[in-house]
Amino acid sequence: MVPPNCARIGKTGRPLSHVLTDCRIELADSGDAAAIAAMSRDLIEYGLHWRWAPGRVAASIGDRATNVAVARIGRRLCGFGIMKYRDLEAHLHLLAVHPSCQGKGVGAELVGWLERSALTAGIGVVYVEARSANSVARAFYRKLGYREFAQANGYYENSEDAVRLAKDLWLGRVGPDA
Repeated sequence: MVPPNCARIGKTGRPLSHVLTDCRIELADSGDAAAIAAMSRDLIEYGLHWRWAPGRVAASIGDRATNVAVARIGRRLCGFGIMKYRDLEAHLHLLAVHPSCQGKGVGAELVGWLERSALTAGIGVVYVEARSANSVARAFYRKLGYREFAQANGYYENSEDAVRLAKDLWLGRVGPDA
């Protein structure tokens, strides 16, 4: 259940009543793998074979080149993101927010946390895919500054198309400490 007092002060100085204040982002631990995998199965991989089962999620949690970030309200897991880092680019493999927490800024906070980690590592570009038919996900990523650059036919199990999106994290930054 989402707490009733979930206001936060925005850049304008006015409360953002749709944003959760007590949502914290942190690295996942091995005890989170089953819950993350279940969210992936139910919210991302619906209609497909379950590829992000607990073992694969646990392996990602233990991978030094991957961050698995979770969003929690109290002790409750309300969202997660899995991002793999390479030398100059990162790939957001999965992002999900529990339906009761959607529309409250949790997804944007998770993506922002993962993007800041990429920038800290010297990475300037993040890639992600979304189902072509998922207009909500595509709009979400566009709102965060991602741009669609390619269509991947049959990307999901050779039966469903994807849109590839990218964001240049260095765009608009000035100077070494920007």
